[in-house]
Parts: sequence; structure tokens; C-alpha cells
Amino acid sequence: MTVKASQRTKLIGRKSTHLSKVIERTVAGQLQQFLDETAGLDPFQSGFRSGHGTETVLVAITDEIRRQLDRGGSALLVLLDLTAAFDTVDHDLLIHRLAMSGVRGLALKWLNSFLQDRRQRVEWLGQSSESSCLCCGVPQGAILSPLLFNIYFRLLAGLVWSFGIECYQYADDTQLLLHLEPGTTTIPENFKLCLEAVMSWLQASRLKVNPAKTEILWPGQPPELIQSLPDFDGEVLVPSATVKSLGVVLDSSLTMEAQITAISKQAFFHLRQARKLASYLSTEALAMVIHTTVTTRLDYCNALYAGLLKTKTQKIRMVQNAAARLLAGSSIRSHITPILKQLHWLPIEHRISYKILILTFKA
Repeated sequence: MTVKASQRTKLIGRKSTHLSKVIERTVAGQLQQFLDETAGLDPFQSGFRSGHGTETVLVAITDEIRRQLDRGGSALLVLLDLTAAFDTVDHDLLIHRLAMSGVRGLALKWLNSFLQDRRQRVEWLGQSSESSCLCCGVPQGAILSPLLFNIYFRLLAGLVWSFGIECYQYADDTQLLLHLEPGTTTIPENFKLCLEAVMSWLQASRLKVNPAKTEILWPGQPPELIQSLPDFDGEVLVPSATVKSLGVVLDSSLTMEAQITAISKQAFFHLRQARKLASYLSTEALAMVIHTTVTTRLDYCNALYAGLLKTKTQKIRMVQNAAARLLAGSSIRSHITPILKQLHWLPIEHRISYKILILTFKA
């Protein structure tokens, strides 16, 4: 069998790509282990870390807010909006911050060579542009990129905490939480100073924040404090009734009604589409469609529903019941308990409790 030169080149290319992924995965594992042993990452950075996720971030934030409301105070949550953060990472700054994290010698040289001399070009309608050097940004799709970004971004959280303000991060998604005690008559000066310091740090790090898209949620908001909010890089900060944080809609009372309404609407839409296809699909295929488009929405961050009255979770209970009846081929009047048992599905309240137990076990 004769192998053409073009085929040989493609084969070598595939092997090289596979080998590079293996090497990256090995380096990422060693680097993560080193950072864990040396506490090289902020404990509240939850992006791309084992045992952390969007749900742990949101549980931590909402728990802190509820504690503050129980004390009779209020909490000011600021959601920063960064533009293309992964694409604007300065390579020289990243190498410097790797060195500050304790990465030295051959390991640092290897990471430097991993970032340097990368080029890109644009292909359109069979035509290619000239290649240009990539002097910033972590490589798209690389296994190491999320971890390198966490190292590049890690100093921001420490800066925010130094002002007595809490900082929670998931990759580039950054949220600041200010506790206001009962009887507070004005926004503390350190909040304004913190926002100024954050803006300066982001600019020095070649990262662009969009003040116009920065959102504020103010649970327990005292009306007399609205006018005392500082500007953020010339933009007036105005509290919103709801904000979307990591895919979850939070309202100022933390009732989760807006989130439950949103996911119920989306889930019912997908159920209607699945119902049209049900007669053409096997039970296994239909189950896959329902789990992919419906139950994943019901389970996403459902730990936030813990403690809600059954009347508050009625909408998502109706979604689950409709999905179960569709999968079981039952009528809408069929008693739901036997169907859930047949499918081995936990009812909504038990799914929430199960998620809490999982998070507690992994903590």
C-alpha cells in the first residue's frame, strides 16, 4: 500500500496534535497540583477547578446575602462585565505572574515557549490572509488555557478583599459583594476606592471592563441610599430588579421566582418540540432528548431552591411531571407518583435535597 505525501502529512499532523494534548494535560495536572499545594489560587476562584463550579459560586453568594438580610442589613452585589478577557491576556505579564506564583526554571521556560511564536490567519471563501503574530491571549481550545487565565487573573480577588469587600469569581466572571449593616446611612468610601482600584488593575492587566454593562443587585436596599452610589468609570450605577449571574436569574428578594419562571418557559417549549417527535423516536432516544433539553435545566443550580415553599417550586414540578408523562407515554391525568417510580426519577424536592447532599459531601 502506497501512502501519498499529503496523507502522510495529515497523519503526522494528527499524531502531533494528539501528543501535544497529552503533554498539555500532564503539565496542567502538575501545575494544578503545585498551585493547590502552595495555595497559589484564590479560594473563591471557582472556574475550571475540581470541586468548584458555577453552583458553588452562586450558593456562596446567595448564602452570604441571606445571612446579611437575616441580620437586618442589606447587601450590594456588583457583577462586572469583561470583554474578551481570554483574548487580551498579555503574555509578558502572564509569565511574570507565573514566576510570582513560584513557577521557575525549566517549567517557566516551557510555558513561555508554549505561548510564544503563535500565529493566526483568516480563511474565507477559499482565500487566506497573511498570518500575523499573536502577542496576547491564551490559546483557544488548549487544555492549559483556563488554568493560565486563572493565574493571570488571581491577584484581582486579593485586591478586592483588601478593601473589606468580598470577591467571587468563575473564570473571568467577577462579582463583588459589599455588606451594609443595619442603620447604614451612606455607602462606605472604601467601596468607591475599591471600584477605582479594580478599574486601574484591569487596565494595567490589559483587560477591558464594560462599565455600561456592569449590573447591580441590592437585596434589602434602603431607599435613602440609592443616591449615594458612586460612579464606575463615569457610568452611573443603578440597581436592577433582576440580574443574570452565571446563567441564573437572581431577584432582589432572592425568591428565585424569575429564575423558575424562565426555566419553566424554556423547558415547556422543548417539551412541546419533543412531543412532536415522540412517535418517531425510541424510548431511549426520547429519554436522551428530554434529559438534554429539560431535566438539565431543572437540575442546574437547583441547590438555590432549598428552603423555598412548595408553592414557589410548583412550576418546575409541573415541568417534571409533564416530562415524565411524555416519556412514559401516559395521559396528562395519570397519577404521577407511580410514573416517577417507574422512571427512577426523584421528585423535585428530593432532587434539591440530593444536590445539597452532593455539595456537602464534596466540600
